[in-house]
Amino acid sequence: MKTFDTVQGLKAHLEIERKAGKKIGFVPTMGALHNGHLSLIKKAKQECDVSVCSIFVNPTQFDDKSDLEKYPRTLEADSKLLKTESNDVIFAPTVKEVYPQGMSKGLDLKFGYLANCLEGASRPGHFDGMAQVVSRLLDIVEPDALYMGQKDYQQFAIVQSMIAQQRRPIDLVRCAIIREEDGLAMSSRNRRIPAEDRLRAPMIYRVLEGIKRNRMGLTVPELRYWGLSSLEMTGFKPIYVEIVNAKTLAPVSHLEDPDGVVALVATWLGEVRLIDNMIIS
Repeated sequence: MKTFDTVQGLKAHLEIERKAGKKIGFVPTMGALHNGHLSLIKKAKQECDVSVCSIFVNPTQFDDKSDLEKYPRTLEADSKLLKTESNDVIFAPTVKEVYPQGMSKGLDLKFGYLANCLEGASRPGHFDGMAQVVSRLLDIVEPDALYMGQKDYQQFAIVQSMIAQQRRPIDLVRCAIIREEDGLAMSSRNRRIPAEDRLRAPMIYRVLEGIKRNRMGLTVPELRYWGLSSLEMTGFKPIYVEIVNAKTLAPVSHLEDPDGVVALVATWLGEVRLIDNMIIS
């Protein structure tokens, strides 16, 4: 496994691989890796000749600077984990390497409602920063395929829109959520959950399962109310429980939608903000 911290070094290496006719799969991360990330690497290894994992804590997508400071930096441990999946390349650049002086960070793209609802309503500017860095990383890596997890469902939808607007010849692959044995979606934030709160954390998954299980017997407003109430009664501070169109993320009035329907949850558990989702139909 090779590690690069400069754009020039990475691009030179990947150009050799590309000229040899190899297909390049890319997994962008902010580090603090877990089995959810490794499942993306595994998928990239299955479908491509060369897997590239970036580890870069992107400052432009943190609306709360204290959250940026708290985000774990664990490059050595991450490297060891990536070796277990036989990952080929790590790209671990500095901020100055990704955003050199004088480079415009803005994107001339329109995401509209996709970026303003759900997480966008709670975290202004978050998706602009996320799209900036993913676009920049795609310019650097130039992959054939991009692998992203379903857990950040809205993020996936925005990257899908970005790739379409930029007309990039990239296959975007959505990979299933990887969960702990008790149902909690794997996340780098989970390590910040105190032990006494960790016992309650699987309630998020149970709420999503309940929405899916009861989708034929309750209306959409009833399902949302039940989900919010269930979280509140078990000590969470829910931000939203929404049931939306799987493509546009617009709220649905019924669960029979040709685009599909997804339920999404965001909630505080103590001082940790958690998200999760489930495809309902």
